[in-house]
Amino acid sequence: MIVAFSVSPLGVGEDVGAYVADAVRVVRESGLPNRTDAMFTSVEGEWDEVMDVVKRAVAAVEARCGRVSLVLKADIRPGVTDGLTSKVETVERYLTQEG
Repeated sequence: MIVAFSVSPLGVGEDVGAYVADAVRVVRESGLPNRTDAMFTSVEGEWDEVMDVVKRAVAAVEARCGRVSLVLKADIRPGVTDGLTSKVETVERYLTQEG
């Protein structure tokens, strides 16, 4: 499964980069395949391990502030591995065929 999620502290002002970095650090240290962009961090693995990483990422932000917002989207597809890469490669292949 792939989970794309965003963790944001609430009530701390506009500069949330350090808080987000705490969450991303948890994801990267998990050893699971992951990718971070401007809006979400995606992580790939089995249900329990991915949800554990999300929970720990939220806890890392929550440890520094009293309120946290979590947005989560999941692609639950048993048997698929390397979806983070293969899904993007498929789109890129179609884009190059259009030229």
